[in-house]
Amino acid sequence: MKTTLEIPDFLFRRAKSAAAQRGIPLRQLVTEAVQEKLKMAPQEKPWMKHLGKLKHLHKERKQIEKRVEEAFEQIDQEVWH
Repeated sequence: MKTTLEIPDFLFRRAKSAAAQRGIPLRQLVTEAVQEKLKMAPQEKPWMKHLGKLKHLHKERKQIEKRVEEAFEQIDQEVWH
């Protein structure tokens, strides 16, 4: 597939030079670089790695919310009565 990429001039010159030193076309160097980068990329989404790790605190959070609600109810009673 053909596509157009915008690459900073300094990076283009380095890539072109590296391809020439290896005796390969620039498109091959770019293809290999993209393949290598994709091999190193994590397969899972980085923001998902912590999903569910605080699940064990669910009961504690509910207890805290209950205590906060009770405290506000007491404050409301004192203020309105």
